Amino acid sequence: MFIFAVAVVFKLLTIQFIQGDKYKALATKRVVKNVVIPANRGNVYSVNGNLLATSIPKYDIRFDAITPSAKTFEKYVRPLCDSLSKYTGKSASQLEKRLRRARANKNRYYLLARNIGYSDYIRLRNFPMLELGAYKGGLIVEQTTKREHPMGGIAERTIGYERIDEKGNVTRPGIDGAFGIRYLRGVDGQRKKQQIGKGQWKPLSDANEIEPKDGYDVYTTIDVNIQDIAHHALLEQLEKYKADHGCVVVMETKTGEIRAISNLGRNLNGQYYERLNYAVGESHESGSTFKLMALAAAFEDKVADTSDVVDTEKGVLTFYGKKVRDSKHGGYGKITVSKAFEVSSNTGIVKVIDRAYSKNPEKFVDRLYSMSLNKNLDLPIIGEPEPIIPDPRIKNKRWSGIALQWMAYGYGVSFTPLQTLTFYNAVANNGVMVKPRFLKEVKEFDKVVESFESKVVNERICSKETVGKLQTLLKDVVEKEHGTGHRLYSENFSMAGKTGTCQKDYKNKEKLNYISSFAGYFPAENPKYSCIVVIHEPDKGVGYYGADVSGPVFKSVAQKIFTDTPIIDEVESLGVESVAVEKDYEAFYKTAQTYKTIMPDVVGMPVMDAVVLLENMQVDVKVELDGSGIVKGQSVHKDTKLKNSQTVVLKAS
Repeated sequence: MFIFAVAVVFKLLTIQFIQGDKYKALATKRVVKNVVIPANRGNVYSVNGNLLATSIPKYDIRFDAITPSAKTFEKYVRPLCDSLSKYTGKSASQLEKRLRRARANKNRYYLLARNIGYSDYIRLRNFPMLELGAYKGGLIVEQTTKREHPMGGIAERTIGYERIDEKGNVTRPGIDGAFGIRYLRGVDGQRKKQQIGKGQWKPLSDANEIEPKDGYDVYTTIDVNIQDIAHHALLEQLEKYKADHGCVVVMETKTGEIRAISNLGRNLNGQYYERLNYAVGESHESGSTFKLMALAAAFEDKVADTSDVVDTEKGVLTFYGKKVRDSKHGGYGKITVSKAFEVSSNTGIVKVIDRAYSKNPEKFVDRLYSMSLNKNLDLPIIGEPEPIIPDPRIKNKRWSGIALQWMAYGYGVSFTPLQTLTFYNAVANNGVMVKPRFLKEVKEFDKVVESFESKVVNERICSKETVGKLQTLLKDVVEKEHGTGHRLYSENFSMAGKTGTCQKDYKNKEKLNYISSFAGYFPAENPKYSCIVVIHEPDKGVGYYGADVSGPVFKSVAQKIFTDTPIIDEVESLGVESVAVEKDYEAFYKTAQTYKTIMPDVVGMPVMDAVVLLENMQVDVKVELDGSGIVKGQSVHKDTKLKNSQTVVLKAS
């Protein structure tokens, strides 16, 4: 017995002094752990300060039924249940039974409310007993954050998000995902929690061990007014043509700032939503929008000019048994290169490129490279593919005997809508290619942490002479009656651009479909914005040509930005003269110069114009007004000689 007692004492001393630290650490590890408190993610704003994405705090309120003393529990349980009854609408007596059962079962983690907002959290923590806090009242508060988009589904894919699943895999689409790590995420805090059985954990105190640091706020280049215009114009056309998906991008010409980017795809129910970021991540054959790049190369190498004549040969050319056809049966006959572009003649453009480069296709490819068409845009948003340009020097099975001819009218090459738009924007910007930009600045409250400036990708894609020719071609596509984009023409507002209709899945006739596009800029004389619209797989029974499907979206966006955008400085900065206003002014000026002492006909003129006209004549005339608005009648007949101090009464309504 003595030996046994000595052994027990020896073992106790060993555990206490030799192995004590080990077992203490193990015990602590099993019952206490550090829990990460996510930092509040920074907000994402539009360029004009509208909230695009924000983190909303959400709270779970739980009750430790063992912590309150018996006296405290009995004193406050009924008032607490009365308050909970008013909040939840449940019976106070039923709630009291549940709380008493939780205390009897020694439940230290009883759920009172889940996923509530801040105002409800403040209300609940002031309920009887809970207001005593964690140690006396058994209050347990757990906070999480939820990312919300105040604009709903508009630009949701571009605004993006950052999600981490249970396995640690991260999904980061859009602006939120691209700039999450560097700016938005913040620094997480830590809090100790104690295990209370059944896999449940309870905070050790109300205070956090390490407070989280909130992320910075990001101000994007998105303009919510233009974004709204682009979204609804695209949606209307997708629904009209029952298309599979489409996108529209609006870029500021000088800076490359993206003012709007909408990507809509159709779900199984036929409804459209921001399914994928097609503008950034979907590369496809360009079709006729690439004809601008092809002619840019030919003009720059001086192997072709706008006035050169090409024979479209009844609308059909054959290369190695493969045919190139024009959309117009019988072709266009002998036409100039400029007209071939304006009517989008496949045979005309192909003949120009074949005639100039068939013996040296590397020269054509090198010219495309010099215009930075082979490089991606190095965007912060994840998912941009590399452009595809067949090159006879690269052995990747993309080059063939017909590769050059097919490239001329947009087949075999592949670009994303944003890559195509960047080239068209460079033409609008007099040859200066700027990188598309999504971020304006980063702020911590009102303090600017970092600002972002425009970045030039290529200082001059081609000579000023070539740019001038390209600008004229794009303008004539819309303005000339034979141009494929003429139905977009408006005498009050100028636009320039190119239609595109590209076959999709053409190797399988059963799956044959179309991609309709329109790329250009506006106003044509002093471009403020460039824009591209791409719509995939419109219903062939309704229509599929770029001018019909994508063109109207471009026109709607352009005109509404110009006329409807309530931001005054944006409208004024367009610097476009209104034809209607100019005509009114010319009529007014002509009248003012003609009638110096003779009464003019002012019926139909605005009252203020009529008053100014009469008061600035060479005779002293007194003008009396009866009403306001437009002049409907005048007391002195027109062509009557006026006298000094004569009174003229104008009736208006």
